[in-house]
Amino acid sequence: MIVGEGFFPKAKIGLTRALIAGALILICVSQVNAQQALDQVRPPTLNFTTHTLPNGLKIITLEEHSVPVINLQIWYHVGGKDELPGHTGFAHLFEHLMFKGSAHVGPDEHSRAIEAVGGFDNAETGDDTTNFFETFPSQYLERVLWLEADRMGSLNVNEANFESERQVVEEERRVRVDNQPYGSIEEDLRAAAFTVNGYHHTPIGSIADLNKATLQDVRDFHDTYYKPNNATLVIVGDFNTEQALAWAHKYFDGIPRSAKPIPRHDIPEPPQTQERTVEKSYSNTPLPAVVIGYKIPARYAPDAYPLDEASNILAGGESSRLYQTLVYKDQIAVQAAGFGNFTEDPNLFWAYAIMNPGHTPADGEKALVAVLDGLKEQPVGATELEKAKNQEISGFILGRDTDEEKAVALAEATVIGKNPDLVNTELAKYLAVMPDDIERVAKEYFVRDHATVLIVTPAPRNAKSTSQPQ
Repeated sequence: MIVGEGFFPKAKIGLTRALIAGALILICVSQVNAQQALDQVRPPTLNFTTHTLPNGLKIITLEEHSVPVINLQIWYHVGGKDELPGHTGFAHLFEHLMFKGSAHVGPDEHSRAIEAVGGFDNAETGDDTTNFFETFPSQYLERVLWLEADRMGSLNVNEANFESERQVVEEERRVRVDNQPYGSIEEDLRAAAFTVNGYHHTPIGSIADLNKATLQDVRDFHDTYYKPNNATLVIVGDFNTEQALAWAHKYFDGIPRSAKPIPRHDIPEPPQTQERTVEKSYSNTPLPAVVIGYKIPARYAPDAYPLDEASNILAGGESSRLYQTLVYKDQIAVQAAGFGNFTEDPNLFWAYAIMNPGHTPADGEKALVAVLDGLKEQPVGATELEKAKNQEISGFILGRDTDEEKAVALAEATVIGKNPDLVNTELAKYLAVMPDDIERVAKEYFVRDHATVLIVTPAPRNAKSTSQPQ
């Protein structure tokens, strides 16, 4: 299973591939007329269709007949943000529980059925969604739709499954967070930056919260969120849409929608009026580090696009400003980068540095702020902006290589963006960004009074970490 966690998470999915493709685009541009070449390099249009069943289940279909394969995904609009204080980790728990059997499918038989026909499946929990996906030969679409409908409508949430998967989740947390160098940084930064919004905690959850949870707590969470009117089904690949919809009606129509409106715990975070600083010492951290989190708008907000372009300029490869300044020229850091953690609600822009021996987090903070302030002081040059836009183009192109990637793009636009057409229109918003847009958002969002600074120092040998397992 996958959970939306990890060392400095979400720092540009597929960035390495995007940088390679960006270099190729630049080579092409150097050989022919630049504007003409760029106009010819675009991702393919996704000619999808949309449908909604009587029980509220949204269905997005995209026929792609190049190979006899299908990727199918179900996104439930529930993630870590939807959990209440003291009840964290439930969405991640259900990422696991959904594989423990339903009325007609035994424990772990869902995955075995997919693997038996040569396919594979997995799941992912994030701040805003929990996603289940499988890729398989196209002749098995009806079987997979039945499998997904069976666990949506009749998941077996009993004491034995709850206990076994609670232990699995707790062990996953130990491996991915508690025992990883810098593994607690995201939790500690977000806990300081957010006071009331659900992004205060991360999706992987708290061991203490899971240990005190009751079976009824878990069943109540399931009965609230894992309903057809809180789900989006995406099918991409080699199939006939009319036949797929007939099967969807056959297997999903009988699943009742939720009796009550789906609750949203999207409490707006109060405006931050002064810088917050938190200091942590981790026993498994070899070098000091500094992380600055600036409050930024949501994923599809207008200012998200120039801020995302700013992250390309700041951290898009070894020619980026942060790497060139902190790592290459001044050599005060072994790693330095920045990225926007764009989510359904406003979140954080990260700027961070892991320091070289002999340099302090204070050195890193001063250098990070200086580089980000550089975006405020003079317009970004044409060549630098062109490179950033090329990275966006290549990211869109390479992000549509597979049926799975197309399905992810459609699902995210539908669930988070509330508009699947964004898959075909969003790139234009990146390409419309001008130097003064980047200068403006840098001045508006990279502000000291809106920042949360996490100072990390290695704990003395044999000393306990100041960030204990939760």
